[in-house]
Amino acid sequence: MAGVEDLLHELAPQVLGTLVRRYGQFDAAEDAVQEALLDAAVQWPEQGVPDSPRGWLVTVASRRIIDEMRSDASRRRREETVAAWPEPGEPVPDRDDTLTLLFLCCHPALSEPSQLALTLRAVGGLTTAEIARAFLVPEATMAQRISRAKARIKAAGAQFTPPPEQERAERLRVVLHVLYLIFNEGYTASSGPDLHRTDLTAEAVRLTRAVRGLLPGDGEVAGLLALMLLTDARRSARTDGEGRLIPLAEQDRSLWDQKMIAEGVELVSGALAASTLGPYQLQAAIAAVHDEAPRAGDTDWPQILALYELLAGASDNPVVRLNHAVAVAMVRGPREGLALVDALAGPLGEHHRWYAVRAHLLELAGDERAAGEAYREAARRTTSLPEQRYLTERAGRTRG
Repeated sequence: MAGVEDLLHELAPQVLGTLVRRYGQFDAAEDAVQEALLDAAVQWPEQGVPDSPRGWLVTVASRRIIDEMRSDASRRRREETVAAWPEPGEPVPDRDDTLTLLFLCCHPALSEPSQLALTLRAVGGLTTAEIARAFLVPEATMAQRISRAKARIKAAGAQFTPPPEQERAERLRVVLHVLYLIFNEGYTASSGPDLHRTDLTAEAVRLTRAVRGLLPGDGEVAGLLALMLLTDARRSARTDGEGRLIPLAEQDRSLWDQKMIAEGVELVSGALAASTLGPYQLQAAIAAVHDEAPRAGDTDWPQILALYELLAGASDNPVVRLNHAVAVAMVRGPREGLALVDALAGPLGEHHRWYAVRAHLLELAGDERAAGEAYREAARRTTSLPEQRYLTERAGRTRG
């Protein structure tokens, strides 16, 4: 059953892209795909996976769309359009429309939050609740945002084609950010009993490889792919046999995937040497410094600090500054890092990660009572069960 679920998750955006290209009806296509996926989830475990699972899904979903359109009260006005559509049984071209779907979801008629939300829903397969947590808004608000985004795309008359040259750079920036968010949700799930969602990390890597295949000379695409590989290489060492989170400094580095690390280092080295410096390249370079240290004590923290200072200049945001504060603490001492963390209380003071970082630096500074309080507050605020358990255990280890 798990194999069928993984296959359906992989195929869903491809099938949706095919239907949107064929019929031009985003909402109808999404509904039809969901019904086809439900049929497959019921039938395939019993009857077996068909020889062409993607073709099966496209055919079933196409029948749903055409049946719905033919039964519509305005059928006569749509007869010419429906007649021009491919019949459900026609062969499915062996091409992946996921990238075109990505760019459609990043249409300039949408605001950036709507672009991100729609892409995460249509291409990444995240639930509305997961997307809402990523944006720190109520689920109902996010549901309305996604619905309005689809309506706006339809009203704008968007075509299912690659973006024009003058829009490509801006839409690519949003696409990369979306892929980054999908990967992050998979690498550290925002809620639930499991730390990882490998379906999401694998999909993010797959799509980023596909974008790189189209744009092999783009340094930021290479940087994002390198960042994903260098980060995901540590996944098997992040939890123990019981699913407990293991922090980077305590991980068994022999479990890290050296093949992924080598590919990531090669990608980021080539990008840094051949293109304009960008945020994803810098983050990948930081990840490479961590991955190339044989032991936690060998980590080149001065180099990481220098890279974070460059990153703050290229992409200054509170999360970057929080990570920069950790690097400062490791190089100049925890008290200096704490001063920077405390300065971020305004933008990040509601987020569990701010409390977790502050707790760690307080512990390094020897203030165990305050560290225990901060760990407990971080545990209270996170919705990830592995993170919650880890933070609670850290609080219990302090004398506070």
